[in-house]
Amino acid sequence: MEEKTFSHYSVLLWESIDGLDIKPEGIYVDGTLGGAGHSLRIAEKLTNGRLIGIDQDADAICAATKRLEPVKDRVTIVRSNYEQMRTVVKDLGIPQVDGILLDLGVSSYQLDTPERGFSYREDAPLDMRMDDRMERTAKDIVNTYSEGELFRMIRDYGEDPFAKNIAKHIVRMRQEKPIETTFELVEAIKAAIPAKIRMAGGHPAKQTFQAIRIELNRELAVLENTLDDMIEMLAPGGRLCIITFHSLEDRIVKTSFKRNENPCTCPPSFPVCVCGKKSKGKVITRKPILPSDEECEANSRSKSAKLRIFEKA
Repeated sequence: MEEKTFSHYSVLLWESIDGLDIKPEGIYVDGTLGGAGHSLRIAEKLTNGRLIGIDQDADAICAATKRLEPVKDRVTIVRSNYEQMRTVVKDLGIPQVDGILLDLGVSSYQLDTPERGFSYREDAPLDMRMDDRMERTAKDIVNTYSEGELFRMIRDYGEDPFAKNIAKHIVRMRQEKPIETTFELVEAIKAAIPAKIRMAGGHPAKQTFQAIRIELNRELAVLENTLDDMIEMLAPGGRLCIITFHSLEDRIVKTSFKRNENPCTCPPSFPVCVCGKKSKGKVITRKPILPSDEECEANSRSKSAKLRIFEKA
């Protein structure tokens, strides 16, 4: 069987490279290394600077190591979740960095490798782990969460209007036998959605699969818990560039950037600020940067991408 390569089309590549405003001697962190598309371009712009690439996926680490071979003298690769970025950088003896990039998209490799269990289009064991060192899988969530927990997860993380019915059908199906594969889960979801709606829209399982993946890998919690830390890590003038792919992520980034730019909690009626909270910097992107028509044409998965940039004071 032909070996599949780890590929992840580098969404908004040049826009994010420009957004980082790279200095040849600077220190940069790619917190979602993936196939190293962004990282390679960052490293190529460095002379005596350094790129730290972080990813929790073993396949990504392996592929990125190969891809970054030509620039390995200025690259450090660490297998970890970007949630641990502050610790990773500190352990390397680095006090501050000049730029941080996060591309929060699921890689094409993860989606297109059936055995990873991310895709609703391929039959495979229900896995969906970004980090295979985790014990819990998507199968555990689908088979152990209560109907109420499933409903809230699908409603909040999948934003699916049929969340209540999908949760009910999952529970009904698993009472007969555990749901173990992606197609068994798809079957439960399809049964919960009216045929007319199924025929009209996209794949009926898309939003539920997204919800389970986010829940399992704690994607929104990790993002929310790490943004302030990343801004703190930046040197003056350093930039944080984040590429999101759905409204839940984008909302978290937008809110955090705004709060770090203007942290004042004084009532609007106060003539002067008395809370003493100082701005951490400024939002460079008042509106997010979107992919060009050409990029969307070349890669349909980039259509929902948004880039937001924050600069440290």
